[in-house]
Amino acid sequence: MGKRAFVFPGQGSQYVGMAKDLFDNSVEAREMILTAEEAIGAPLANTMFYGPEEALKQTEVTQPAIFVHSVVLASLLRRLKPDMVAGHSLGEYSALVAAGALQFYEAVKLVRLRGEAMQQAGNENPGTMAAVIGMLPEKLEELCKTASAKGVVQCANFNSPGQIVISGSVEGVREAMKLAKENGAKLVKELVVSGAFHSPLMKPAEEKLQEKMNSTNFYDAKIPVYSNVTAKPVTNAEELKHNLILQLTSPVRWEETIKNMIADGADEFVEVGPGKVLQGLIKRIDRSVKISGIEKFADLDEFI
Repeated sequence: MGKRAFVFPGQGSQYVGMAKDLFDNSVEAREMILTAEEAIGAPLANTMFYGPEEALKQTEVTQPAIFVHSVVLASLLRRLKPDMVAGHSLGEYSALVAAGALQFYEAVKLVRLRGEAMQQAGNENPGTMAAVIGMLPEKLEELCKTASAKGVVQCANFNSPGQIVISGSVEGVREAMKLAKENGAKLVKELVVSGAFHSPLMKPAEEKLQEKMNSTNFYDAKIPVYSNVTAKPVTNAEELKHNLILQLTSPVRWEETIKNMIADGADEFVEVGPGKVLQGLIKRIDRSVKISGIEKFADLDEFI
């Protein structure tokens, strides 16, 4: 019997108007969105629904916005029980709520703090990120080591075969970009980001998050959560918490995560939340699995 996996998107999937149809059509969605606003003490809904886009792009707004959109959908999909979950970067928080390891009210505060702390770390330690297409991971890791002579740089996201994101100091990343081009990468493109996510430059955010997490209740997950840091299934509360801390400065092993989920029986993946980024990545990882997405209120009908 095949298994169903829910996957949750990370930063970059936000757009003005997100989750408005959920708010308008579901009492439960409306209550959850208002609860999130109360938890973080900020008018989140207004920015999600009406923008401006500049405001929605601020990391401390983007992260709770995507998280809330995803978790509201997962809650409305309760009857459709997944066998396992994973989330890309920020999406791991959505996955933990869906798996019963974190409560929504506490998680949204954590996500807000994570966004603020990452934005602050980006201001304190300015850095950048770049996408590299068409290069083997081992080769790119080697080039990052060489480029490190100019400044911090490492692989940050192993997204799908031949699609890797690097992250670090501006000098380090640009040097690695140059080396990647010289060594046959198909495409190298600097990304518009507010910091060097998933690199050692996020260290200041780690300490702030650790403090907040120590006062947050974590529970053992009811279903396996495949962790970004290890790409392996975890249900233990302490381990889940520990992995969230490591995640800030470690690479997201997305390709490995999906392959492990498939090896463990997943043959249907549902992206729960805004956008279609993960559906695209999973298609490139394995064409044989069933892939769909739930983003709008209208999508719920098909599934329920």
